Amino acid sequence: MLKQLVNLNHYKFVEEVSDWKEAIRLSCEPLEKDGTIESNYKEDIINCIEKYGPYMVIMPMVAIPHSQEFAEGVNKTSISFMKLNKPVSFDINDKEKDVQIFFTLASCNSEQHLVNMQKLSELLINEELLEELKKVTNVEELLQLQTKYLN
Repeated sequence: MLKQLVNLNHYKFVEEVSDWKEAIRLSCEPLEKDGTIESNYKEDIINCIEKYGPYMVIMPMVAIPHSQEFAEGVNKTSISFMKLNKPVSFDINDKEKDVQIFFTLASCNSEQHLVNMQKLSELLINEELLEELKKVTNVEELLQLQTKYLN
């Protein structure tokens, strides 16, 4: 899965952000660059978080930003990866809501979305891989993790 993200240029490495909104916008950039999503999609995600809270923080340090399936502005089904060197807080009163790794989802094809979610689930259950993802700083290190854990 990591190799696929690299091949699609759906990855980003960022030192730090000013707030979670900037993190969401940056995590969407790789998907926006190739037309997978339109610019409104990132604002839809932000609006959902403002309305429902940080539902996409699925475990400490990991978030899966997304809006609803078939959301307006989604042209392809895909995932992007973003890693922050300095975690961002989605809730200053809850350290469990600090995030460093983002897997941003876009979906307009249910079957492909299920395949993507299965691959992402396999990745997320590997605690060693998650710990190493928190340390990657470039695409070469990301590809090394693909070889080490996912081949």
